[in-house]
Amino acid sequence: MVKNSINKNTYTYAIGRRKSAVAAVKLFSQKGDSNVNKVSADKYFPSKAAQIAYERPFLVTDTVGKYHFEAKITGGGKAGQVEALSLALCRALVKINESFKAIIKPTGLLTVDSRVKERRMVGTGGKSRRQKQSPKR
Repeated sequence: MVKNSINKNTYTYAIGRRKSAVAAVKLFSQKGDSNVNKVSADKYFPSKAAQIAYERPFLVTDTVGKYHFEAKITGGGKAGQVEALSLALCRALVKINESFKAIIKPTGLLTVDSRVKERRMVGTGGKSRRQKQSPKR
């Protein structure tokens, strides 16, 4: 009996976060179709601005067409998801080749944007910082 040998693709794993979006990326070092949540990345992010945003790490490092990725993104909106994906891709590229860090770092793509919407406070009328008006007299 011959056992089927499973062709195990090697990949680099990285996580990126932005607002409430979390992107877990597997970066493969070969040509292929990039998928986000088991859908083509171009269909998941149909806007041209979003496509430019997640392709930017490859453009900066001059590795367009050399890698493809599979991403699982949860939470947040499309803008936060695309920024989380971009950060995860940058981190994966740096894991693959440490010399990419010197190229990516000046562009600001490795910088984590930790700003998150502030929770609403009790007694502020549904907003986080609004105060009740104080009497003038």
